[in-house]
Amino acid sequence: MAQSQPAGIRTRTEKDPLGTLEVPADALYGVQTVRAAQNFPISGLRPLEAFVVAQVWIKKAAAQTHRDTGRLDATRADAIVAAADEVLSGLHRDQFIVDPYQAGAGTSHNMNVNEVLANRANELLGGARGTYTPVHPNDHVNMAQSTNDTIPTNIRLAVLRQLPLLLRAVDALHDALRDRAQAFDHVVKAGRTHLQDAMPIRLGQEFSAYAGTLIRCRQRLVQAADYLNDLGIGGSAVGTGVTVQPEFPARMVERLREISGIDTLRVGDDRIQLMQSMGDAAAFSASLRGLAIDLSKIVSDLRLMVSGPRTGFDEITLPAVQPGSSIMPGKINPSIPEMVNQVCFQVIGCDTTVTMAAEHGQLELNVMMPVIAHNVLLSMQILTNAIVSLAERCVRGIEANEEMCRYWVERSAALATALMPQIGYAAAAELSKQSVREGVLIRDLVKRNQVVPADQVDAILDLRRMTEIGIPEGTHGATAGG
Repeated sequence: MAQSQPAGIRTRTEKDPLGTLEVPADALYGVQTVRAAQNFPISGLRPLEAFVVAQVWIKKAAAQTHRDTGRLDATRADAIVAAADEVLSGLHRDQFIVDPYQAGAGTSHNMNVNEVLANRANELLGGARGTYTPVHPNDHVNMAQSTNDTIPTNIRLAVLRQLPLLLRAVDALHDALRDRAQAFDHVVKAGRTHLQDAMPIRLGQEFSAYAGTLIRCRQRLVQAADYLNDLGIGGSAVGTGVTVQPEFPARMVERLREISGIDTLRVGDDRIQLMQSMGDAAAFSASLRGLAIDLSKIVSDLRLMVSGPRTGFDEITLPAVQPGSSIMPGKINPSIPEMVNQVCFQVIGCDTTVTMAAEHGQLELNVMMPVIAHNVLLSMQILTNAIVSLAERCVRGIEANEEMCRYWVERSAALATALMPQIGYAAAAELSKQSVREGVLIRDLVKRNQVVPADQVDAILDLRRMTEIGIPEGTHGATAGG
């Protein structure tokens, strides 16, 4: 039985193997897309742009390939290509309406794209929407393809399309951190381990380490992404290539290189394996999670160092980007780092979803691909935007509060460590406890108690030299352990 659209909306009647259904008269999508919209009103979300673009790339490449081999006549093929080019230019994006949480494999998304391109191609040829002649969504737009090989290919293409933006953001943040590292290289501050006093470190060394962490994260992203260049397009229904011309896979990869600009794409060696396993996508998601973990740690450090200004560390100042309280005047919060923490938490959650979905493939197909695609692409999108904001609106404007850095480092009970080669662990430990108990600086206790010769005190307790490898000066005749 036909189902009706809301009153007041003009419709056309379309038919699929399940029967007839009313479709909005002005829609480029068709009956199968409407069924999906009715079946899956789950999140209110639309497919992410990268997921749409990659699918349209595949349809354009397929039409060109079939035209080249003579399997599809030039009239139909060129109309499909023209319709695809309109979408790729930014038109008709409101026509892709299937919720990310949909039936397995992504059949609904694939048919949404097939129907939009078929209807628009027919219009370009003088036909009407919903007639599917002379261009049919299954027979022509989807020729020699299956959801089962196009969606895995889509995921790979979509990730590789977004990767340069993410890498540029990571590079910019790395550069900003390295710049701050150089600016802060002279600033000696208290080190902290377990959030307790530890030996001095330079603020520049901390920021240099943050920059180094991003280099390693970037390397992992690039390494994991390389596996995504292997495309299983041409595998068709179960990876065996039924209904597919033997030359189709290689020709498709060549066309996709041209269309996407991704010149690293390769013909997959084993299309059955590439259909069965979502391991490559899961491994890339894991590299995103690794970036999120490290990034969250970095911004949490910034939040600690900026805490205060009177009751916390107050070792750095972040740019003020907005008032921090609706009731406490003058309060400024670390708003950008707080946002980044939340983004990182979301990415870690997305990776958990990808992990579960990748594991739940059965036999020849992983049907959980729509949620894998959504979560990987969402992670890339929000990480990219968060990192750009962090670099531009926070890190580049960080300043050191040198006075507070000096204040805290001189009060660190861990400075007694520098005396260990001279007086031994036990005596140094007692000195550290005495400093805390009496509220007296280590430096003043050493002088007062004549722990070492007076002319060695400043050399042994040289804070800058403690931040480099080596044994403190003035330790000749050390009694460590005795």
